[in-house]
Amino acid sequence: MSLSVQKVKTAKPGRHGDGRGLFLYVKPSGSRSWVLRYQVQGRRRDLGLGAFPDVTLAMARERAAEARRLIAEGEDPIAKKQQAKPKTFKEAALELIESKRSGWKNAKHAAQWSSTLETYVFPKIGQMQVAKVETADVIGALKPIWSEKPETANRVRQRIEAVIDYASALGIRTGDNPARWRGHLDNLLPKPAKVRAVKHHPALAHAQIADFMGELAEREGVAARALGFTILTVARSGETRGMTWGEVDLATRVWTIPAERMKAGKEHRVPLTDAAIAFLGAQGNHANLVFESEAKPGKPISDMSMTAVLRRMERDGITVHGFRSTFRDWAGETTGFPREVIEAALAHGIKNKAEAAYARSDLFDKRRDLMAAWAFTALPENSGSNVIAISK
Repeated sequence: MSLSVQKVKTAKPGRHGDGRGLFLYVKPSGSRSWVLRYQVQGRRRDLGLGAFPDVTLAMARERAAEARRLIAEGEDPIAKKQQAKPKTFKEAALELIESKRSGWKNAKHAAQWSSTLETYVFPKIGQMQVAKVETADVIGALKPIWSEKPETANRVRQRIEAVIDYASALGIRTGDNPARWRGHLDNLLPKPAKVRAVKHHPALAHAQIADFMGELAEREGVAARALGFTILTVARSGETRGMTWGEVDLATRVWTIPAERMKAGKEHRVPLTDAAIAFLGAQGNHANLVFESEAKPGKPISDMSMTAVLRRMERDGITVHGFRSTFRDWAGETTGFPREVIEAALAHGIKNKAEAAYARSDLFDKRRDLMAAWAFTALPENSGSNVIAISK
């Protein structure tokens, strides 16, 4: 039976139906509220229509009728209500991060997004309605770090732009994106490249590599071996630290780094010289780490362990990553190896799209010759020699 005005006022605690899914809920406290129960794609939904007496019986019926019209048109009233509700910039940002999380191959991406927005953006515009964020608000968040941390600031700008694009896609914002760079912010802020002071990783001069390797050979420990191996393979430190015996084929002298551990997301084969293999130590099981932490068995050495070796050698002026620059300078200045072979050895992507389209080979055989020459140069017993032996 349909409800009456009198029954709405006097109904006891419980659920009282008015027909076609409209109910009056009465709590033991006496408070009364209206709910429309319906189904969308087989899923039961309860839409709150307001509390009595602010929402009368007649008003509840009108709201229920409007909701039923939406349902008949294939829409979900609750979803539409949530969509229409104003969102703060922070709410939209957190929703976007969550929606992208499953698609990011590296879990660090979500953490980096959250961290940069929490630090630089949310304190400024986090509580603003995302629909009302304007150019001045974006610049206000970016300016304090635009000159001091241009690379970070540019990433922050891109993330602000993505959040606002997300809000536009939801239909809760209209108009141009105030964080857009081309044709907008590029007229108001200097280009990041203009304010970026290029910071090269401090590197050892290539003429000193043999002396350094001789000094390193006197050091013991996993971190010292890892550093020597990293230098001779020109790998990134993270690639070395995560290396397992299953990635190494000593018979063919090849280290295959899977795509998920590479910066470019592409599998990379590294030719191993005898000198590099000597730094590996005793072979372990397939899944075992090659450079396992002595303090934490089953874990790789820390990202600071190789740096600590340099500090103990009183080489504070250089970095682990800087040895890749040492190799690049040596290869470019003292050898006749083509640029593409050198770049392939460093696992650098080809920036020129046309050139990249035709680059089908990883130039492995030529890289094996290059790494043999690098190992020969780096071995202290060959220091001072003008002859580089390259063996197939």
